[in-house]
Amino acid sequence: MSGIQGICKEPFGELAEITSRWLSMEDGDVGSSVAVTIDGELVVDLWGGWMDAERTKPWQRDTLVNVFSTTKAMTSLAALVLVDRNELDLDAPVCHYWPEFAQNGKGSILVKHILSHTSGVSAWDPSVVLEDLYDWDKSTSLLSAQAPFWSPGQGSGYHNLNYGHLTGEVIRRITGKSLGTFFADEIAGPIGADFYIGLPPELDDRVATVLPPPPHPFNLDELDKDSVLYRTWTSPPCLDPVAFAQHANGQEWRRAEIGAANGHGNARSVACIQAAVANGGSFGDTTLLSQSTIDRIFETQANGTDLVLMTPLRWGIGYALPRPDTFAYLPQDAKVCFWGGWGGSMIIVDVDRRMTFAYMKNKLTPGIIGGPTATELITATYNCLNEGQASPTSSSGTAHV
Repeated sequence: MSGIQGICKEPFGELAEITSRWLSMEDGDVGSSVAVTIDGELVVDLWGGWMDAERTKPWQRDTLVNVFSTTKAMTSLAALVLVDRNELDLDAPVCHYWPEFAQNGKGSILVKHILSHTSGVSAWDPSVVLEDLYDWDKSTSLLSAQAPFWSPGQGSGYHNLNYGHLTGEVIRRITGKSLGTFFADEIAGPIGADFYIGLPPELDDRVATVLPPPPHPFNLDELDKDSVLYRTWTSPPCLDPVAFAQHANGQEWRRAEIGAANGHGNARSVACIQAAVANGGSFGDTTLLSQSTIDRIFETQANGTDLVLMTPLRWGIGYALPRPDTFAYLPQDAKVCFWGGWGGSMIIVDVDRRMTFAYMKNKLTPGIIGGPTATELITATYNCLNEGQASPTSSSGTAHV
């Protein structure tokens, strides 16, 4: 196999062992990357395995992969940058920035509702297909014209594939830039991070192939056709993992700006970008947020069973917040926010410990939020922190693997 490479500072050696083991297992990972930052310093930066199912292209330091819904954390950060600049008010109606959005009873939907999956607009109505998401003007016009599926602010329903269109159109109305352009100009570029919402064609050769998970257990025929659950998962249809992976491996998907699901990066770029949230708003010489804006992330907007994922979730603004019944491996008594992507990728932002953890992969496992590898890696990360009281200045050495 292609062994892991990179750095793993003490006391995080266990993460290298776990990553290597999952990559060596027959039913484990094919290719992956893992990163941890503390106080803005990259203390774990590992990669290994293969970019393709045939195991002919080794996963390199600069390999990119579609991180699916981990992209939502990047889209949220872009919106929060505008909040910090006083150009976007979380408590203002969306239609203040996007007047057409007020149609069909949506005038009371606030910006914080779309950022916390509580807007009532969790999918398109009437139903669309995945190709419609590539046409920004068409897809946002449809969203502006439709009615919400439930009363805004009254519980959450995961905005599966339209989160980036809703948030991105608000960003475009304010800045005149598309979501992908704004993200590149104001976040990824200044930080020097290898992450893209809308992948440039010259980077295609660096992208790992998405390998689909087993079929989803949902039986759509058994669902109420008027339910939020059914309407969200069928508009656009996205429960066939093989078909969805084929889209994700295609050029049209890569070129589009789907801020809910088509971000391309690796663990290093995700961890470093989100380190700005963990470190008082700054990463390196780039300041994105103030502490007051970071504090708003942790204002609970919904706390209960999500109408789309059918899982107990607690949503802050732009990120999920821990619940002991669904995320027992996360600290419950600290400022921690997070999200993940289809197939197992994860980003954890721990403000109290000034830490980020990121794990990205190409062989997908069932589920939206993490998976067995992510759970083991995150658990080990916190065990290492608790046992070693780690910081870059107190670490006893760096292992190059």
